Amino acid sequence: MGALDAVAARVAAGAEVEFRPSGSSMVPLIRSRQVVAVAPVDPAGLAVGDIVLARVAGTMYLHLVSALEPARRRVQISNNRGRVNGWTGHDRVFGICVAVDGAPRPGAAAKVR
Repeated sequence: MGALDAVAARVAAGAEVEFRPSGSSMVPLIRSRQVVAVAPVDPAGLAVGDIVLARVAGTMYLHLVSALEPARRRVQISNNRGRVNGWTGHDRVFGICVAVDGAPRPGAAAKVR
């Protein structure tokens, strides 16, 4: 189990979790090792541009919602550099990023369940 899997398990259990993800795929929204806060979310309320913790094809990502298919209860996940990771079901979306380095993400708090 990877670090993001452990975070996802805690978020799925109802906790808001702070952690420091690494990597550059979300720059400038999230820089490597910045503190992010992720809270449980109702995926039905997501919008394009939200940052979510989701599993796509077996890999856990903290990436952007890039498209929605509400009727099929799924979202498309992409990084901030144009790479699409793929589609995933609402049951694999664990949380929404509510803050980066203490700065609230616009609109995210209203989507916390």
